[in-house]
Amino acid sequence: MTRAGTEFELTVDDVAHGGWCVGRHNGQVVFVRHALPGERVRVRVTERTSNLLRAEAVEVLTASPDRVEAPCRFAGPGACGGCDWQHATPGAQRLLKARVVADQLRRIAGIDREVVVEELPGTPDNLGWRTRVRFAVDADGVPGLRRHRSHDIEPVDRCLIAHPGVTELGVTELPWPGVREVEAVAAAERADRAVVVTPTGAKLGTLPELKASSAVLRRFKGGRVQQVRGRRGVREIVGEREFRVGAGGFWQVHPAAARVFTEAILAALAPKPGETALDLYCGAGLFTAALAEAVGPEGRALGVESGAESVRDARYNLRDLEQARIEQHDVAAQMREWADVRADVVALDPPRAGAGAEVVRSIAGTRPRAVAYLSCDPATLARDLAEFDRSGYRLVDLRAFDAFPMTHHVECLAVLEPVNPARRHREAREQ
Repeated sequence: MTRAGTEFELTVDDVAHGGWCVGRHNGQVVFVRHALPGERVRVRVTERTSNLLRAEAVEVLTASPDRVEAPCRFAGPGACGGCDWQHATPGAQRLLKARVVADQLRRIAGIDREVVVEELPGTPDNLGWRTRVRFAVDADGVPGLRRHRSHDIEPVDRCLIAHPGVTELGVTELPWPGVREVEAVAAAERADRAVVVTPTGAKLGTLPELKASSAVLRRFKGGRVQQVRGRRGVREIVGEREFRVGAGGFWQVHPAAARVFTEAILAALAPKPGETALDLYCGAGLFTAALAEAVGPEGRALGVESGAESVRDARYNLRDLEQARIEQHDVAAQMREWADVRADVVALDPPRAGAGAEVVRSIAGTRPRAVAYLSCDPATLARDLAEFDRSGYRLVDLRAFDAFPMTHHVECLAVLEPVNPARRHREAREQ
């Protein structure tokens, strides 16, 4: 039996979802980190299951021409698990992600489609982009990042993919006794910063003095966030609109992502004055605002979000748009209540778990002429696209964005239309 710790050589055949490459050893599938397709590597087994092995490449015997030296000294076997592709050129990273998206679409949804992953502006070296970083803290109060598939913490003195505003806080340079996690948040274009601290016990002890001005908040068990000092979060700017975003709420972590995704969704849906638009999993109201402005005072934009903090932010951010309304509810439950609603266009940006069959069928039931589905996981996206197909909606366009450089994560925008739009519009008019 091949046990954890065993080392052997293999040739890497292809890339797999999750930051892995794939090879075979004695007929057994081996998922390998820190390798690239085509390479001959020596691997060390880290995990064994009944039908596969997981391993790390500890020595490269024949290197890929796409291989580079990882810029971060914590990126490598047995170290930080935050980045997957620091050892590949930026162009090669995007090609690998494109292959993964195409493979997931083909395997899960039966969709054969060529995929191109687009580079987002502002980070040509793939560093300094992440505006929200959650640091774990060990029993000695030393901050770091978790190792891959582990609760163990790798102490780091700096995270190279962190936005400069995050780095300036100096979280990794300070002791954090009595703290389990520290999340550092920086606005993309403003000087706003926030730190969200999760204590190990019931009381929040004395905190170290940060290296830069920042709001400080406490996170309770269950996720509730309470102000300690300063603002509840940060202010983000997209176009000419400012958004208040709670430190514990959701916002795209790449500085360019909010603008690029908003423009892409508007281009895909082409909302018209007087139409009804739905924005599901709307967060702080980023896409709801854009849709509300597009449909105008004679139209309506309805957003749905379950998180209380994000709902407060969304309602504040959209307070000048009378045609916009935000409902605090689970999306599936809200869509059941909206069984008789007819929507012209629908945008959705669900969490990594995807929308699920019930939500997909509910969206189709509103009979929109177009759906824009923003996804951070190609596997759950492919699963939901298959359900859309069964519900009478086909994929007409797909864009992919490198919104998480150096990692295996990729953002996709799928655009769907009814299989027979003329028939659906006729049925909608008759009701």
